[in-house]
Amino acid sequence: MKIVVVGGTGFIGSKVVAKLTDLGHEAIAAAPNNGVNTVTGEGLDEAMAGAHAVLDVTNSPTFDPQGILDFFHKSTSNQLAAEKDAHVGHHVVLSIVGTEKLPDNAYIKGKATQENLVEGSGIPYTIVHATQFMEYLGTIADHGGSGTETHISTANVQVIAAQDLVDALCDILVGEPANGIVQIAGPERAPMSDVVARYLRAKGDPRIVKADADALYFGSRLEPNMLVPEGKALLGHTTFDQWITNIR
Repeated sequence: MKIVVVGGTGFIGSKVVAKLTDLGHEAIAAAPNNGVNTVTGEGLDEAMAGAHAVLDVTNSPTFDPQGILDFFHKSTSNQLAAEKDAHVGHHVVLSIVGTEKLPDNAYIKGKATQENLVEGSGIPYTIVHATQFMEYLGTIADHGGSGTETHISTANVQVIAAQDLVDALCDILVGEPANGIVQIAGPERAPMSDVVARYLRAKGDPRIVKADADALYFGSRLEPNMLVPEGKALLGHTTFDQWITNIR
């Protein structure tokens, strides 16, 4: 089965390509450094030809609010047009749990634009809403401040190991389109401030975590359950304790 992974040289995309290849599929890593540019359209038609499914794990190259919107609109529109011409049967896009709860966040606006385009494309699709990766906890800590302490929101999270997400994405790609949203999360729920503090201790990082309900998360103040799934969700099997043991 030919599966195109757009953004296939990035953190999640490269892992999906490797897993699909191990499973015996023809996995194509579509990215600018491989001759496929979703913004200009370069190489898209060739990449999509004969594809059964497409996974979009692209990320905006800019943090400028208008730039984010422009990227997701152009990139997604070009992908979908090429997929229609190639008669692709399943478009999967990786998005974020809580997209509908943070409408004023610039990045979330871009993801919402992306999701709306996919929903209205006429191509069978699955939108995957995933929680934060365990591997990105260091980035979250860095955004909380510099120096000896970091201010982290007390909102709940269900961080997921990247490999658990990759395994789920591969299952979705070879399965039937949901034509809706599938939620994927880690197996445990805890305040973000607690999880970041445990991560820093395990890494030997001396920074002190200040639990702060008003601390901003990439520009947004969070309510307690904005970043955790509601209703049915697929849960990863890797606990935080298991994951943290492997990175020490």
